[in-house]
Amino acid sequence: MSPGFGGRNPFGALGDLNRLVRQAQKMQEDLQAAQEELEQARITASSGGGAVVATVTGKGRLLDLSIRPEVVDSNDVEMLQDLIVTAVREAQTQAEQHAKKRMEEIAGASGMPPGLF
Repeated sequence: MSPGFGGRNPFGALGDLNRLVRQAQKMQEDLQAAQEELEQARITASSGGGAVVATVTGKGRLLDLSIRPEVVDSNDVEMLQDLIVTAVREAQTQAEQHAKKRMEEIAGASGMPPGLF
């Protein structure tokens, strides 16, 4: 080392930069894998004691809705509508929580501060 650098390695910062670039690349790969995982995830929620069942992706996109025939009452359409909305919203809420947890796991593994996602 040259005495002009006070005994410090003039290239030390480059090593830190390379490490940061590798960490960023790893995090980007992890995020991409998590996005694919969320698209493949299936989350199911029900309402009315299982009378209505909604299934969404990990991203919250509705895939399936099943309704038990005995809850279909032409005199009480509002109740059925409420059951559908409740089941879909619960499935979407669970999907959001699942996605948030997965993103926080990635952020934590990358050394990023909690709550970033």
